[in-house]
Amino acid sequence: MAEATLDPLYRLLAWLSPAYPIGAFSYSHGIETAVEQGFVKDRPTLVTWLASVLLHGTGAVDGALFAAAWRAATDHDWQAFDAIAERAAAWRGSAEMALESRQQGGSFLSITRVAWPHPALDAAHRRLAGEIGLPVAVALAAAAHDIALARALAGYLHAFVANLISAAVRSVPLGQSDGQIALASLEGAVRRAAAAAEAVTSLDEVGACTPLLDWCSMRHETQYTRLFRS
Repeated sequence: MAEATLDPLYRLLAWLSPAYPIGAFSYSHGIETAVEQGFVKDRPTLVTWLASVLLHGTGAVDGALFAAAWRAATDHDWQAFDAIAERAAAWRGSAEMALESRQQGGSFLSITRVAWPHPALDAAHRRLAGEIGLPVAVALAAAAHDIALARALAGYLHAFVANLISAAVRSVPLGQSDGQIALASLEGAVRRAAAAAEAVTSLDEVGACTPLLDWCSMRHETQYTRLFRS
């Protein structure tokens, strides 16, 4: 098949699939502690928790980083891109949050360079020594392979929240139907988070306001029984 006939959507769906080998299934992003502490105990509390994460926490921060990284990569402004990557590495509320993003980002870049090679991916890997946050890595791949920002960003945030729902299904526990109803309920929050991220004109304007999420993440570091890495 000629390169020009390949559908960018195919690549995006592959990259954001739970089967993509970046280890996403092993992270709960604080959900495990939120369940233990009783903050998340059923579908309504899960939806409320994740809507807050999307709109006021990691979703807002990572969405803005994704959009900025995609634009810098599209413009071939690699100095700006590397500065965004550096900010993404520092913009974490706990050690586990940093590990979660860094490990998945590095794994994403490594496997994507092999399966969907592009010179921009190789160059970023060399410049950053393979150390890259997940939103920045996915944004780079999307820009390099001509996937529109709106589509890539919405897909990224959907995959992010779907992975956390999967963690909650295993932790609460919830049934598979409840998990899918929760995902359907969060469609509006994903859309609003994506629209807000696209509208950001300066990363200096972006911040998070989810202290309970950070508390859960830090508490998870010493939690006695753990299924997840975060």
